[in-house]
Amino acid sequence: MLIKEPADIASSEITPRSGYEWYMSRRKFLRNGAAGAAAAGVAAVGAERLAEVLDPRISALADTKLQTVKSPLSTTGETLTSLEDITHYNNFYEFGVGKDEPAKNAGSLPTRPWTVKITGKVKAPKTFDIDTLLKLRPLEDRVYRHRCVEAWSMVIPWVGYSLSELIKQCDPLPSAKYVQFLSYFNGKVEKWASQSNINWPYSEGLRMDEAMNPLTLLTFGLYGDVLPNQDGAPVRIAVPWKYGFKSAKSIVEIRFTDKQPPTTWNDLSPDEYGFYSNVNPEVDHPRWSQKTERRIGLPFYAQRKATLIFNGYADQVASMYTGMNLKRDY
Repeated sequence: MLIKEPADIASSEITPRSGYEWYMSRRKFLRNGAAGAAAAGVAAVGAERLAEVLDPRISALADTKLQTVKSPLSTTGETLTSLEDITHYNNFYEFGVGKDEPAKNAGSLPTRPWTVKITGKVKAPKTFDIDTLLKLRPLEDRVYRHRCVEAWSMVIPWVGYSLSELIKQCDPLPSAKYVQFLSYFNGKVEKWASQSNINWPYSEGLRMDEAMNPLTLLTFGLYGDVLPNQDGAPVRIAVPWKYGFKSAKSIVEIRFTDKQPPTTWNDLSPDEYGFYSNVNPEVDHPRWSQKTERRIGLPFYAQRKATLIFNGYADQVASMYTGMNLKRDY
């Protein structure tokens, strides 16, 4: 496995400061200024804006800094996507199908208290609260390319540690061959749930060797802060060599199984969304080509890029698929 050592990058180059500072100051205003806004009168605010200001659950932890260390697994040489784009161009269908809808609707997601159940083929079921998970291992800054099956992409500075570190604490049995992730579901909270034909809760899964690969990240934050709700707070995974829907958000249960688990999009439309869903320019989606992608946030003339096999992480992951037909097992 080839691991590239990240170069030191000035913070001004890593973080698009204008968007980042605007976002964080806005969250602080919403949290700290709610009482003052109510007392002063809010006629000009508007009903939707007022509901956001007065709802204490909205991004309650969005200005909480995370203590991190550099990771040798971080991708280098890429321009980071701005925090504004990462937090306002999202796929999180529980909160709407439009790219801008999760940012508008996910404030109702209750991220504290939060627990993750460990079930299935393990020596004994366990439950971890979010604070225990945060302290299990040092949190790392990791820049990953993110490739969506819809042929757009981002470069995201995640915060977390390898999922394998948690799996070791779960004591899976030798018969455990797959890991399934189940996301938070509450039809009273999630805006789109009652309007879809998806079987909730959202389910995703990996083969055990994929879950144990060091690149598979148990993710708690981005840009050095806890995850915003619309990006999968308070804990998700990031699997950078697969299409984005494989990276389950807002995880409440991790289940170890001896058989390939059902996964949401593969069950809903298996001809469009394979179980493996490794990024592959040679396997087109039935409705569009995967040979190129559009990098969100770059100038228009620079957005179109060639799609890389395994999203550019072939040196680290290709050996797991030796002998497999990647067009059949897509």
